Amino acid sequence: MITNKQFKTILIPVDNSEHSNFAIDMGISIARKFNSTLIGNHVYAARLHDQRFTQMESGLPPEYQEPQELERQRNVHDSLITKGLQIISDSYLDYFEKRCREAGVPFQRKALEGKNYSQIVKDISENNYNLVIMGALGLGALKRSVIGSVTSRVVRRSKSNILIVKKPINWDRKIIVAVDGSPQSFAAVKNCVSLAKTFNIPLSAVAVFDPQFHVVAFRSIAGVLSEEAGKLFRFKEQEKLHDEIIDKGLEKIYQGHLDNAKRIANDEGLEINTVLLSGRPFDKVLEYVESENPSLVAVGKIGYHTDNGLDLGSMTENLLLQSQCNLIIVTEGHRVKTVNSHQSQDTSQELPWTKEALTRLERVPPFARNMAKKAVIGYSIEKGYKEITEEVLLEARERMGM
Repeated sequence: MITNKQFKTILIPVDNSEHSNFAIDMGISIARKFNSTLIGNHVYAARLHDQRFTQMESGLPPEYQEPQELERQRNVHDSLITKGLQIISDSYLDYFEKRCREAGVPFQRKALEGKNYSQIVKDISENNYNLVIMGALGLGALKRSVIGSVTSRVVRRSKSNILIVKKPINWDRKIIVAVDGSPQSFAAVKNCVSLAKTFNIPLSAVAVFDPQFHVVAFRSIAGVLSEEAGKLFRFKEQEKLHDEIIDKGLEKIYQGHLDNAKRIANDEGLEINTVLLSGRPFDKVLEYVESENPSLVAVGKIGYHTDNGLDLGSMTENLLLQSQCNLIIVTEGHRVKTVNSHQSQDTSQELPWTKEALTRLERVPPFARNMAKKAVIGYSIEKGYKEITEEVLLEARERMGM
């Protein structure tokens, strides 16, 4: 048995639904391997029922409208509803406890009162669980339901890593982790390395770069510029820069993310497979996941290009809604020094630029400038230059088709 702080405490909200029971199975399978403690909670809403009863009082027959009788009815209703909901909550937790005892897994149980998703989020926030495991759907699921409202709300608000269970777990297939260079995606790699090693299954890291987006953006800009502005920005030359350099630069960057994922795994003694794809990230990742049918898919909660306040990245949201696989969404971060084919991508400060070279670089349109700069840096490092002058920049431009 392994003790791993990544999975030391695991929360499982339960409601006796099919997917809730899948989540219990998932939790037990992990807890038995990692010596985790499972915490089951269930939220019942007695106060909500009290409010509903109060709202309906005006519709009661006249004999129940007398103040004394109305107060008596309120007390009876409050007692019956509260007690009944507590009994139901206890029964759900009894099943959870029974399963944990049978598996020999340490456990705790909690019955909470209030609004379901907000109490679950509060529990997560106050206890900082290493992992939360939730069924994708609850008791209120309909035929067309994809993700339950409680699960969706908890996913967006949870500060802990959360594993969404969509089908019974079977640890006999690979794990797939999507990597985009964000700290969250690298933390997902670390979590998946632990799981892959423990369950003795393969791990694959997949990254997707999207050259088409930049083509569309470039042509959109070029299409609205006047002839004079087009000459000023030298768009004919820049189009060649984009087609021949930007796309290759994107490929190198995302290959670098995969190289980092491989390095993280190698440091933990695990060899992993890496897959680099071209296209729209979500579409290609989902296509790859569907073709591989893995035991688990992992992704960072937010991506590399996120902004402040975003609760869920677009890749993650699409996988949550459309993938049929169990999905772990990683909130924590892990920072690594990004690697490309030459050395760290963070080389902008390692080679000095002359004033003339920087002036020449300013002629590149803003949306393409950073990529062009990285291409020149990579070329200069490869050639052994110690400084980027205007002559070096022009040489790089000529040799690389810029």
